[in-house]
Amino acid sequence: MLLSIDTSTKAIGAALYDDRVPGGSVLASAVHLDSRRHGELLAPAIVQILEEAQVDRTQITGIVCGVGPGPFTGLRVGVVTALVLARSLDLPRPAGVCSLDALAHSVIDRHEGALLVATDARRKEVYWAVYDVRPTGAHRVSGPGVCRAADLPADVRALPTLGRGHELYPEALTHPLDDAPLDVDPGVLADLAARLIAGEHGDAQAGEGWGLLVPEPLYLRRPDAVALPVKASR
Repeated sequence: MLLSIDTSTKAIGAALYDDRVPGGSVLASAVHLDSRRHGELLAPAIVQILEEAQVDRTQITGIVCGVGPGPFTGLRVGVVTALVLARSLDLPRPAGVCSLDALAHSVIDRHEGALLVATDARRKEVYWAVYDVRPTGAHRVSGPGVCRAADLPADVRALPTLGRGHELYPEALTHPLDDAPLDVDPGVLADLAARLIAGEHGDAQAGEGWGLLVPEPLYLRRPDAVALPVKASR
């Protein structure tokens, strides 16, 4: 029984995933769209899905969280919540998954071939990664990175694209994938994690950082706030 959390985008999501049935099953999912209220909305979302699924928190056997890339504050909320819940429920350390990988995984049943995932990185930039999508899974071949959409190579910008990048920068990312999701679905993230845990989704040629990760925020940027140098006392 996996609890899945992602706060890497404006979508604050949680889902319960039952891996005991063939193929796995999302028992309940809650997603709230708000770019500034991750800390306020995540805990109620977790309570909501437990109530909807009629599952007690003690029945949770594992936790997975999206580690980004994403904004500093929102991303920390999800990762810290996953760590605290695992500790309080005496569970193993949460498994981290690159949130861009989860977005790519959401279209493996309706797209095959090269794919660009681009999400909002603010500061007029996108978080991006390129994938080779197959029926067995979406395998990351480059990225994740952060830059202006227009600064991506022309052949990358021409790829079918999902995520909010094409919505924000349509002049640069001109080939949105039809009916593609804009944000991470926590149920899809749980399904990807379950496949990785079971060893059903792997690729010896996958890029660095592929697969299950340490539950630490993947920022890709230096923070805006920095510590001032300490002046020597006289």
